[in-house]
Amino acid sequence: MNQLIVITGLSGSGKSLAAGCFEDLGYFCVDNLPVAMIQPFCDLIQRSEQTPLAALVVDARGGGSLREFPATLERLREGKLPVTMLFFDCSDEVLKRRYSETRRPHPLSHETTTLDEALAAERATLAPLRETSDRIIDTTHYTSHELRSIINNAYAAEGAHGGPKVNLVSFGFKHGPPAEADLLFDVRFLPNPYFVDGLRELDGTGPEVQGFLDDIELTGEFFERLTSFLDFLIPHYAAEGKSYLTVAIGCTGGKHRSVALVEKLGAHLGGREVRFTTRHRDLGKE
Repeated sequence: MNQLIVITGLSGSGKSLAAGCFEDLGYFCVDNLPVAMIQPFCDLIQRSEQTPLAALVVDARGGGSLREFPATLERLREGKLPVTMLFFDCSDEVLKRRYSETRRPHPLSHETTTLDEALAAERATLAPLRETSDRIIDTTHYTSHELRSIINNAYAAEGAHGGPKVNLVSFGFKHGPPAEADLLFDVRFLPNPYFVDGLRELDGTGPEVQGFLDDIELTGEFFERLTSFLDFLIPHYAAEGKSYLTVAIGCTGGKHRSVALVEKLGAHLGGREVRFTTRHRDLGKE
């Protein structure tokens, strides 16, 4: 089902974090799209089978064209595309602290404008949007982790995918472990197909090497423990708001054992509808 989430509110209140959350949930996100382009964008979304879910960030950066947005929103709500507008609010005291910490200028500030004046001007500009929002989220007392959790809990079921994207990487220890690994498993304890006649020149993507390893009882026991461990961890990572999880599996050269197990693990995750990618980093290296 096609859907549009409009993200608006005060600068520094968490809009960018919210957009990132929706992107992780499978939404196609656009930041600061000109108001005149919103209707054509929504028409495109309704016609598209590839992008059924979308999120737009609309805020004071739109300048004078923002006055046209309430009418645009009304037309969208009269159409067939379900539209939800979220307004992110926050106290001035917390906003000023956040700007002080990031040292970034407020988008409405200039050389002759104080931060207090910029915040007041932004509140006045966004007042019509606040009044027509479907939900107001006050982030004054939320940490970024708590805000991410709120959005995930409220919208994960509507997104194309929930939970972190799992990146499966095979590698060879002789080439060094991948720096991006969150979890790393060493499978050099398994018998090495490199020393088996007829398997040395093959790799773990093929049925010969995979069949050799599957016939070893130790492989099955390890894989059962590995999948049980990951099946337990992934939902907890999702609850913590983690977007990406890199699982690295290493053997000596990154050609046989690690490759076969990454392929096998990908099939396991695919059967559980977990988003994942596979990469055999050292396949083809000497």
